[in-house]
Amino acid sequence: MRADFEAVLREASSAADLDELLAIIVRRLEDALPIDGCAVCLTDGASNQLVRVASSAETALPLPTPLADLLRLAVERRELVVLPGGAATGHDAFLGMPLIHDHRTLGVLGAWKAKGPFARDEVTFFVTIAAPLAAIIHEHAAADEVASLLDGGIQETAHLQGVMAASGLAVGTATLLDPLATLESVPDRSVDDIVSEEQAFRAAVAAAQTEVRNSSERLAGAISNEVREIFDVYVMLLGSDELVRETVERIRAGNWAPGALRDTIAQHVRPFDRTDDPYLRARGEDVRQIGQRILAHLHSQIQLERSYPERCILVGDTISITEIAAVPVSHLAGIVCRHGSALSHMAVLARALEVPAVVSLSSLPASLLEGRTIVVDGDEGRVYIQPPRTALDAFERRIAEREAATHRLEALRDLPAETLDRFRMPLLANIGLVSDLEAALASGAEGVGLYRTEYQFLLRDAFPVENEQYEVYRELLQAFAPRPVAVRTLDVGGDKILSYFPVKEDNPFLGCRGIRFSLEHPEIFMIQLRALLRANAGLENLQVLFPMVARIDELDQALELLARAHRELLEEGEAAALPKTGVMIEVPSAVFSARSFAERVDLLSIGTNDLSQYILAVDRGNERVGTPYDTLHPAVLDAVVEVVQKAHERSTPVSVCGELAGDPAGALALLGAGVDALSMSPACVSRVKLVIRSFTVDQARALLEAALEERDGRAVHQLLNAALDRAGIFEEGFETAE
Repeated sequence: MRADFEAVLREASSAADLDELLAIIVRRLEDALPIDGCAVCLTDGASNQLVRVASSAETALPLPTPLADLLRLAVERRELVVLPGGAATGHDAFLGMPLIHDHRTLGVLGAWKAKGPFARDEVTFFVTIAAPLAAIIHEHAAADEVASLLDGGIQETAHLQGVMAASGLAVGTATLLDPLATLESVPDRSVDDIVSEEQAFRAAVAAAQTEVRNSSERLAGAISNEVREIFDVYVMLLGSDELVRETVERIRAGNWAPGALRDTIAQHVRPFDRTDDPYLRARGEDVRQIGQRILAHLHSQIQLERSYPERCILVGDTISITEIAAVPVSHLAGIVCRHGSALSHMAVLARALEVPAVVSLSSLPASLLEGRTIVVDGDEGRVYIQPPRTALDAFERRIAEREAATHRLEALRDLPAETLDRFRMPLLANIGLVSDLEAALASGAEGVGLYRTEYQFLLRDAFPVENEQYEVYRELLQAFAPRPVAVRTLDVGGDKILSYFPVKEDNPFLGCRGIRFSLEHPEIFMIQLRALLRANAGLENLQVLFPMVARIDELDQALELLARAHRELLEEGEAAALPKTGVMIEVPSAVFSARSFAERVDLLSIGTNDLSQYILAVDRGNERVGTPYDTLHPAVLDAVVEVVQKAHERSTPVSVCGELAGDPAGALALLGAGVDALSMSPACVSRVKLVIRSFTVDQARALLEAALEERDGRAVHQLLNAALDRAGIFEEGFETAE
């Protein structure tokens, strides 16, 4: 039965569209199981109505009421239904299994037979295959939905639901990161010069043939004649009359060469994918490889302009911070990411740039979006594709209203962040590039609570030398002097990998990252420390933060290297000044060691993004397990309270520089926790200032105590948002997502 299981999934994966997929599932289930009939039904998502049904040829549509009721029963219960049957169904046995993907019930698989009951291995087969089929159905349904949106076949309010990663609203043109990365990612694109497009395709085929021939000749003495024949087969397939003719026909029909090639290869591969014969399936993979080789040569022939539309919505599977930085800030309007979470570094950068972002759209067929007008609603985690003019006008009005609200908040710029009972809460800025200085200064921030030095390293193809780093740090410190500037030493690892110094690890988030990387490579660390100490000379507003410190000995080693760098500079006659020092509290052991850390440094800074990840055992980049509310989880807030209490016992101040500090609800909770300063994206400073000026410390403390009694982060969010609403915060012109 294992072979049947794999055969069903293999052929289902090769379906061209949703209707074909459902038909394949029905046919394959009938082949795999001794049943009289079966059906796969999809629901409308809002109710248990069966809106799309494929069934055995013997079963009339719509399904008989008894069968439809049993199928709905499996949907309602969200669990396996096995019944012996009888008069109510007209069959001796019934089996129903809900199709659930990402917590959503998509539909149900049903089977029935006259001679029952179902055997244990038959039930096991049904249960085991339901989840992977649900994932395949989810992907095809999303493609089907996007196609309907592009055709105007769905009402104007229709949208794709993802997860909010950065608030805001943007209308723009979808732009793929690399539309020629793989055949599957190639979008459709019309062409005017069909002759040139055909010539480019034929040249790519010829170049791929030459490449394979040359490879065969280079290996002539190392492989047998039988193996060399494989290369000959590849050359033959590359020049196949059928492959070339069909692709040229598609080009002449108006599609560009990569899109025409994609469709031709897909058509030729599909029959191989559906076969159970391993030899034939391998030949299908050969055809894919041939298509990929031709595409690679097309890539070099077709010059893709990397100019970006005026309002660019960057779309990709995963989008790195370096890929975001490659788009001119003036052109970047929004981000749509098929994978990732609200706590990923991509999301952090998007918020810093004030760019709305939606993530966790894993089934989104990105190749269909290139050049399309889309709307990114970061407040609700929604993406609207090719909305009608009336809807676009409504979105443009909302954008204008948000801009007006932002201008109203700017009136708070020069006012202190002071509670109603006169407690002063310093608000600082998080920045990652020197280009962020202007926004940070204009925000009214009282200093920099976190400067992420890793961006300077990530955007280069080699380590920056001491003088290069010195110039950046000096400009930063001078811009804010005498206000404090907290600079975090190099924090790479996890999902921040240096292209020129990659670290291969099975579990990079628990590996050589943050201070561990710096201590393992003191030759790199000392360059940064020397540059920082030189930049601090004469200004003395520098604070050095050590990231991802988990143990006391790590901090002691870092402080020792800092002192050594200072001694060396003085011995060399260089001007240098020792800074204040701090520890980033980002892992559970640091929470428990906060008292010892506070005895050794001048300040503690809580990074709530990573702290949430490690306390909740949630990968911040995994959309399947993380939520936007993780940083508000009572366990995380309780850890913040513990750090504050331990640090204050040693009179050491505590700041929070995670994204929680820039969230109005989060800032209110942190005020109640007794935090001494908050650091956030410059765009959030005015909003948080309004929150601080609207409450007393006692009110915030009472809200925090209530929050600590809640069950999860979403409940805490709702509790705090209700308090913000009562205080009239939302009337001042900003929203938070639910």
